[in-house]
Amino acid sequence: QVQLVESGGGLVQPGGSLRLSCAVSGFTLEYYAIGWFCRAPGKGREGVSFISSADGSTEYADSVKGRFTISRDIAKNTVYLQMNNLKPEDTAVYYCNAKNWIRGLDYWGQGTQVTVSS
Repeated sequence: QVQLVESGGGLVQPGGSLRLSCAVSGFTLEYYAIGWFCRAPGKGREGVSFISSADGSTEYADSVKGRFTISRDIAKNTVYLQMNNLKPEDTAVYYCNAKNWIRGLDYWGQGTQVTVSS
């Protein structure tokens, strides 16, 4: 059974940090690209950061470059999103997505709330 479970969200002051985790089961990270997406109140879902399956190369939205870092631990089957220098506009529900382009498979986690406020 495929599962993606996000954790690590919470309330943090501007300038603070959080580390989100996406623990996956039912498949291995080596064969899936993983993306972090966010949905802010009243807005659509947006891509935040991505890590490829093959070589672990990474991509970031312009709004988070230099502040967020995506990484993965294949042995633990977990992907992380280190979020530094958080801003109020980062407030959103953050979702983890796993995609296998070759097999056409696509999975989502349930999301974790991140609130940046003083």
